[in-house]
Amino acid sequence: MLSYLIFTLTLGGIYALLALSLNLIWGGVGMVNLGLAGFFAVGAYASALVALAGVPLPIAMLLACLIGAAAGLLATFATIRLRGDYLAIVTLGFAEVVRMVALNERWLTRGSDGVSGIPAPFRAELGVDGFNLLYLALVSVIVLGVFLTLRRLDLSPFGRVLKAIREDQELATFAGKSVTRFKMQTFALSAAIAGLAGALYGHFQTYISPDHFQPLITIYIFLAVTAGGVGRPVGALAGAYLVVFFLEATRFLGELFTVLEPGQVAAIREVLVGLALLCVLHLRPQGILPERIAPAPKPETSV
Repeated sequence: MLSYLIFTLTLGGIYALLALSLNLIWGGVGMVNLGLAGFFAVGAYASALVALAGVPLPIAMLLACLIGAAAGLLATFATIRLRGDYLAIVTLGFAEVVRMVALNERWLTRGSDGVSGIPAPFRAELGVDGFNLLYLALVSVIVLGVFLTLRRLDLSPFGRVLKAIREDQELATFAGKSVTRFKMQTFALSAAIAGLAGALYGHFQTYISPDHFQPLITIYIFLAVTAGGVGRPVGALAGAYLVVFFLEATRFLGELFTVLEPGQVAAIREVLVGLALLCVLHLRPQGILPERIAPAPKPETSV
């Protein structure tokens, strides 16, 4: 039971990084990114492949962030003039392109067979239980560091410019802000965080394949950010852990309802995810921890 709890908390930390990544781009600058699973996959494959080539793990994870950021910049060039539904469709297409490349370019990604034997830090020396505890601590420290960085960024002048772009892009442009530059920087940073999450996932599982990066992951992260509160990093953090625990709890439906086939249990789990999203949108449309926007200062009145 303890091993399962450690696994759930570790997975929750990886999902928390994805939620923070989405919250930065969606809650910060207002760009709907449905391609999160693509950047997640880019980071996982990049770190896994260079680590198998003999690159030390810290450098491999750093490269995953850099390659993720580069992919984010590439996606930004294709979507910079798009908004709303059009942006969502293009980013979703980007994620599918990444998955199809991973599935078909066997010379690089080994196709549907996946990449196995991915190095895991100190797994041989510590054993399975010791490695799981170490990795939980590593993921938790990284999540805390990213959270504190994004929280500070959210309260900085840079964060206020992002919110201005989110609320009224034309007004921000009129105020002299380079909207394109801010969008590119934000998308690159968001993609780098998603790439880091992918690297952590790959080295934790020691095996990845295209099936691990289905678009459903993006739906889970959207549920996490929506449930936690769009635009607030602590809300994204809380929502991610809630969603992971919710998903893991539904795994036991087969034990509660023994008449159900495994395929039926899997289908019911997906239905419950959709119902949970609808309930959150109906009962708490602003999320559990909604964004707090400070009121504008009142003008001073002369006597």
